Amino acid sequence: MKAIRNMADRRRGMIGAATAMFLVGTLTGVSPALHAYPLYGGQAIRYAIAAAVLFAVLRVRGLPALRPTRRELVLVVLLAVVGLVAFNAFVVEATRHADPATVGTIVATVPVVLAVVTPLMEGRRPTSYVVVAAVVVATGAAVTIGLGGATLAGVLLAFGALAGEVGFSLLAIPLLPRFGAVRVAAYSAAAAVPLFLIAGLAEDGTRLLRVPTPSEAAVLGYLAVVVTALAFFCWYDALPRLGADRAGLFSGFLPLGTIVASMVLGTGHPGLPELLGAALVIAGLLLGFRPRPARRVAVEDPGEGVRSAVDAR
Repeated sequence: MKAIRNMADRRRGMIGAATAMFLVGTLTGVSPALHAYPLYGGQAIRYAIAAAVLFAVLRVRGLPALRPTRRELVLVVLLAVVGLVAFNAFVVEATRHADPATVGTIVATVPVVLAVVTPLMEGRRPTSYVVVAAVVVATGAAVTIGLGGATLAGVLLAFGALAGEVGFSLLAIPLLPRFGAVRVAAYSAAAAVPLFLIAGLAEDGTRLLRVPTPSEAAVLGYLAVVVTALAFFCWYDALPRLGADRAGLFSGFLPLGTIVASMVLGTGHPGLPELLGAALVIAGLLLGFRPRPARRVAVEDPGEGVRSAVDAR
């Protein structure tokens, strides 16, 4: 029964991680509709709506709000600063100095970073086949996105975005056992709102907010409910089930979400590089989630007084 529960738990984590990364990938496909809207003001609206949705979910499910300790509060704020505000700012600034494809390719190496850093943080050696799988996934994402031109500033800013993407996962891990996926998503989204408003005031002054057009309102609603509230919950629900190193493999679904969104909106059509990249992503996932090989361990038979070898996992 325990094995069945573990398998179901793992399957839920895989579905959640794939869903989260696919939905986040659609962001690139719909974001052009917001090019005329103040960047940080739009992000503040997005995260405010997402936080309201997530807190409503907590209320409907009868889950009480928890008061974070000082350490937990620091982690929530850091999560909002690094994983939400800084990530978005680095991406925007990087695309001013580099081709978006180059920025996306650098950020797509996040599974490699998580596959190496996560085990080291837990005091264990990285799993070799997970690291290899992460490299395959990152390669597939890079092939899917393609390579473009960049200045040194663009590359450095893109690595800043990569750090924000890594922090989005690693900073949440200590919070998940007590708070759960919905609270972590809700608290981090709520903490990001004033940070985006401050950044908006510095960037746009009093023009940081205005009434959105119908198309802008639709996109902001989609980003808030689907790309933020739903995707964040799916990701934070998957992290403790899979571990950050294996969950990171699903970041390969980011460019797949972009491709599908561009097809639905009629802004692009996948070609051979996209299909080849998708195949590499799938191959990397299959490698990273292959069953762990059985190992032989010696145990003592109490009836015979001899030691025999049995399979263990």
